[in-house]
Amino acid sequence: MTDLTATPHAIPQSAPAVDPFGRAITYLRVSVTDRCDFRCVYCMSENMSFLPKADLLTLEELERLCGTFVRMGVRKLRLTGGEPLVRRNVMSLFRGLGRHIAEGNLDELTVTTNGSLLARYADELYDCGVRRLNVSLDTLDADKFAAITRWGRLDKVMEGLAAADRAGLKIKINMVALRGVNEDEFDRMIAWCGERGYDLVIIEVMPMGDIGEDRLDQYMPLSMVRSRIARSWTLDESDYTTGGPARYSTVRETGGRLGFITPLTHNFCESCNRVRLTCTGTLYMCLGQEDAADLRAVLRSSESDAPLEAAIHDAIARKPKGHDFIIDRRRGRVSVPRHMSVTGG
Repeated sequence: MTDLTATPHAIPQSAPAVDPFGRAITYLRVSVTDRCDFRCVYCMSENMSFLPKADLLTLEELERLCGTFVRMGVRKLRLTGGEPLVRRNVMSLFRGLGRHIAEGNLDELTVTTNGSLLARYADELYDCGVRRLNVSLDTLDADKFAAITRWGRLDKVMEGLAAADRAGLKIKINMVALRGVNEDEFDRMIAWCGERGYDLVIIEVMPMGDIGEDRLDQYMPLSMVRSRIARSWTLDESDYTTGGPARYSTVRETGGRLGFITPLTHNFCESCNRVRLTCTGTLYMCLGQEDAADLRAVLRSSESDAPLEAAIHDAIARKPKGHDFIIDRRRGRVSVPRHMSVTGG
């Protein structure tokens, strides 16, 4: 286990990664696998074709890549998927990355999960230096949960949340707003999160990947969601931030935080400090753009990290000012053909 009492010592720093618009890249989201034990209707088709395991970076390669980004100024790492906890031996990666926290070179190591395996891993995650989790949960109704996730069970997620509470992990619930599916549950979810001390973030459907569903049937603008919520709750503006794209309010009646992520109705790009690394070593400078850099080839071509740092700088120099997310109402097309599970949530 990571020794979080270790004496901090600085690692040699490299030139920081700064994009053409002067935004320092301090946040890296890493998809450790495109696989998942759920098949959520807004994320995947039911019969997904996943990447061959031979195409994935090893956990050691992922750790080396993350360490390079830390040297270049990244202060926050988030491991995602797919479902990150389904990857075999993934806790060895958490332990390796947790050392950067113990040594004072990383501020935060977090994870986004569907919660299905938290009962097994919550204590170990805490021991590795994780203090905060994002858990995807779109409904508190067991039957509806099964319909949304196709393969999931709500009781397993609730067991995982209880284990995370016992371990001392701070929880944020991510809820995707789905028209005609869970739009009657916002009030219930706000009350439930308030009772448990969880933050809640409501997210618009993102137009990524062919999922065998009509995005227009799913899409619900959060301007509409917020106006509905305001009928029952008092929302006070807040300057709270976690470094991500959510804009927060405080729910006066519960004291809890409520965030909104609005990639379609309100572009959140102006202060973007994030890049995304896939499990194959592809670096996406923007979630909503297709331009990418192949870091796997560079990583495997040299034992020195100097070429890797140069490739990262070259990629960051192409980071766009913002994304082009749109749901095409005329043609029913998605903005980005790759699935969210490939890029990382």
